[in-house]
Amino acid sequence: MIVLLLISQVIQLNMIDLNIKIDVKTALFLKNPNSSDLGKRIISGSIYLIDELGFEKFTFRKLSKKINSPESSIYRYFENKHNLLVYLTNWYWSWVEYKIVLATINVNNIEEKLNKAIDVLTMPVFEDESISFVNEIILNRIIIEESVKAFHTKEIDEENKKGYFSTYKKMVNRVATMVLDVNPDFRYPHMLITTVIEGAHQQRYFSKHLPRLTNLYKEEDSIVEFYKRLVNSTVKK
Repeated sequence: MIVLLLISQVIQLNMIDLNIKIDVKTALFLKNPNSSDLGKRIISGSIYLIDELGFEKFTFRKLSKKINSPESSIYRYFENKHNLLVYLTNWYWSWVEYKIVLATINVNNIEEKLNKAIDVLTMPVFEDESISFVNEIILNRIIIEESVKAFHTKEIDEENKKGYFSTYKKMVNRVATMVLDVNPDFRYPHMLITTVIEGAHQQRYFSKHLPRLTNLYKEEDSIVEFYKRLVNSTVKK
């Protein structure tokens, strides 16, 4: 079994470990949630509660009741709920990069490799049973509906300097490099990939809540097909 170990935003393929471990930027937490059962319950419980309540109504007090632990114990891991949300987005994009690596690792054709990466970025998410304390389906809903709140803050520039968003940028750069492999003269690889990611998320949201703003066809996943066609036609020399 090939296992991906992400430590300090660096991906390594480890042939010995039997569990996937995803670690994210240390500046986001006071104590690593991966290091204890309580930390994992904080992550798991926060995912379910943010999905249930929305980020605005989510509080550490409510989370403490859900996981049956004192509110003070949560503050030993995260300074505030904003850092927790940014942590969740970092965790998600690390996991997505892991999925991209696995999907493309044995693919030699550069166009096929790019298409497989676009598949990962645009397809519906399924739960990864290798990581028991994170429900990736629910986390994906949070990313679609709430993750913009991790970026749109007055502190964005300062947080960016601290590396809060390095995971997302690193994952985008990985796929942007695939674009350049297909067409080295293409001028907008990062712009194209972020458009694919954010656009696909917006279309998933529309398809659920405002379906007349999107186009759905029973015979195909319209969102996946649209963005694959967009990328291939745009990058084509």
